Amino acid sequence: MFAQSDVAQLDIDRVSDLIRSVAKTEILPWFRNLDAAAIREKTGPLDLVTLADEAAERALTPALADLLPGSRVIGEEAASNDPRVLDRIHGDEPVWIIDPVDGTLNFAQGRPLFAVIVALAQRGETLAGWIHDPIDGRMATAVKGGGAWLDGRRVRVADAVPLPEMVGALSTRFCGDAMAARLEERSRGLGERVCLSSAAQEYLRLLEGRAHYSLYHRLMPWDHAAGVLLHAEAGGHAALIDGTPYGPAALNGSLLLAPDPASWRDLHGRLFG
Repeated sequence: MFAQSDVAQLDIDRVSDLIRSVAKTEILPWFRNLDAAAIREKTGPLDLVTLADEAAERALTPALADLLPGSRVIGEEAASNDPRVLDRIHGDEPVWIIDPVDGTLNFAQGRPLFAVIVALAQRGETLAGWIHDPIDGRMATAVKGGGAWLDGRRVRVADAVPLPEMVGALSTRFCGDAMAARLEERSRGLGERVCLSSAAQEYLRLLEGRAHYSLYHRLMPWDHAAGVLLHAEAGGHAALIDGTPYGPAALNGSLLLAPDPASWRDLHGRLFG
């Protein structure tokens, strides 16, 4: 039976190298080279999948499983085709969670704001996470309890600042019209909003100290499992807006991230109090 201590036996750099290799061979050749036949809608015009998404997931799935015998895989595209794939998050086996191209809309439109996200979870807990930007080569990694690392250097989230100086990504998609209107009104006293249409890129901004907070309402594990772990290991604080801790099995609710618990409470009070 796999135990959390076994994460230490994983070659973290080997996973990083695998992600880089797949991004180079299966994703970058398609960037700004997609025709209409290489892009299709899933649930609507803002929810796309491309041949690059599918090729990267096909390459990562068996390769990651081979790195950890007995593990299973949840890929975004596999789960889109068969929602039962998500049930693997509740099993006892370790699970690799893959978002092959986070920010597919950006990717399809030729904007260099996308990334590969991989997480390793077990029994509702994220144990390791990776975010890789194939354009500039940034690689963020974290193992639970081992700190957050970006391109080989340990990173910390931004220091706490007053609410009017807080820069962040505040999404009003997927939250309903009433909450969206309330958030638009209550966020006016905050600092600059920078929404990149890629959770991965927004998590990288948090790790680099260029943003103070993020708010999300669509909690698919491939979007957030790795990022929340990285943020926590960099000293940040995250929770669902009802105050409960986030876990990769959480699919409902809204997720708020801030530099520390006090900042989280202040921001939560401003937006939802």
